Amino acid sequence: MASSGSSGKDAAWTPPVAFYFKVTFHGDPAIPDTNFKEVSGLTVDMDVETVKEGGENNFTHQLPLRLKHNRLVLKRALENMDNALEKWVKDNLENGFSIGFTPRNITITLLDNKGEPFSQWLCNNAYPAKWDLNTLDAEKNALAIETLELNYNLLSRTK
Repeated sequence: MASSGSSGKDAAWTPPVAFYFKVTFHGDPAIPDTNFKEVSGLTVDMDVETVKEGGENNFTHQLPLRLKHNRLVLKRALENMDNALEKWVKDNLENGFSIGFTPRNITITLLDNKGEPFSQWLCNNAYPAKWDLNTLDAEKNALAIETLELNYNLLSRTK
């Protein structure tokens, strides 16, 4: 399928795959590669106010109010507690109210077939809101998967 890609070049365009991505936590101390297997929650939704106009029975007005964002949900195989991400999550979930929350900007980068950024989304001021471990079951041959849910203020597509 030969067509102009989003860059405008006359080359064969290849649709991106959803399994080649990376998650980057910005801030200090640095959090190295986090090896997440799944990312979800990149959602922006607008609240609206429904207004019924007197005498108008064919429709109601839908007035925009504010944007809301779902939680960013990250899943990966359970890792040791001695890494920077685990420490940041633990500090925020267990001590956030006493020592203060430490939000971080998080970039989700979808990569092309050459490992170059195809598209990016930035979650501003993210902080841990929930940590979960999947069910441990002696009758199943499955990895222990941890799920991290983060609240954030703003989602913007940067590439």
